[in-house]
Amino acid sequence: MPFVERVFSGVQPTGNLHLGNYLGAIVNFVKMQETHNCIYCVVDMHAITQGVDVWGGPAELTRNTREVTAAFIAAGIDPKKHIVFNQSQVSGHAELAWIFNCVARMGWLGRMTQFKEKAGKDRENASVGLFDYPVLMAADILLYRATHVPVGEDQKQHLELSRDIAQKFNNDFGDSIRAQGHSDGLFFPLPEPLITGPATRVMSLRDGTKKMSKSDASDNSRINLTDDADTIAQKIRKAKTDPEPLPTEEKGLEARPEADNLVGIFAALSGRSKADVLRDFGGGQFSSFKNALAELCVTKLAPIAGEMKRLVADPGHIDAILNEGSDRARAIADETMKLSKDIVGFIRRR
Repeated sequence: MPFVERVFSGVQPTGNLHLGNYLGAIVNFVKMQETHNCIYCVVDMHAITQGVDVWGGPAELTRNTREVTAAFIAAGIDPKKHIVFNQSQVSGHAELAWIFNCVARMGWLGRMTQFKEKAGKDRENASVGLFDYPVLMAADILLYRATHVPVGEDQKQHLELSRDIAQKFNNDFGDSIRAQGHSDGLFFPLPEPLITGPATRVMSLRDGTKKMSKSDASDNSRINLTDDADTIAQKIRKAKTDPEPLPTEEKGLEARPEADNLVGIFAALSGRSKADVLRDFGGGQFSSFKNALAELCVTKLAPIAGEMKRLVADPGHIDAILNEGSDRARAIADETMKLSKDIVGFIRRR
């Protein structure tokens, strides 16, 4: 039986959403809702895998969850047409993660590079959740039997793990799956990555070799989605560049990370290719290009900041969106969990 095409996308509510989050994820979410059946999730359970000093504690998690939801809506996601909810409201995420914990293998998780990067040298002191969260990510996706997932470069390995877990579950429980009416022995799909456009990996405005991040000590390294027009323009004009004019061809960006980053941002915000941008600005100085980029950023981002501010001022409205979305998500998740439990052999209430 063919799987219904469905996209699952998640964003952690860790605060200070920035241009990298917008271009790397949210802008693509908005595009996908025109062509796909989408589920947009604020993955608050993932947020607590690191120390409280990282995610900020209960009050901050609540605020950040609402802020990410507001960013979804302000950017153009329609919560009536698609599902917008926070992960912790649907218990199936945790339930399926436990089943998958018993399918996944320690060696698979031991190869996850993000754990090594986040845990650093003090791995013995890292939480079990940080080590195990790729399994929860697999549960997030497969709970809705999603067929496609938009992923950045840093999440491709986790999507591969999701595919491995789905395949091993199907193999381990093939006879039971067929006994439940799936003649092909396939209960979970092997989710495919969705390819996204330019500038999906946005770099720091102060160092083109480092990813734009909320944890950077310099606020000038990033454009926050809550920045006003003046702040956005000022940060673009202060962005690090090199002394050479912009190249006329894309190949000329290869050894110039700051130039490549700014051209990539312009391309992504304008819906054009880097080559197109260089045809307009190649050979010119950074000063005029930065003015054009600042104007473009303000045009695209300032309205989102204003709408986010309006939305977060009414937490009851945000919570109502999440509650309605979680009810719709739960209807899909509950069906998956019922069938998963039957396949595994758990006795459940009828």
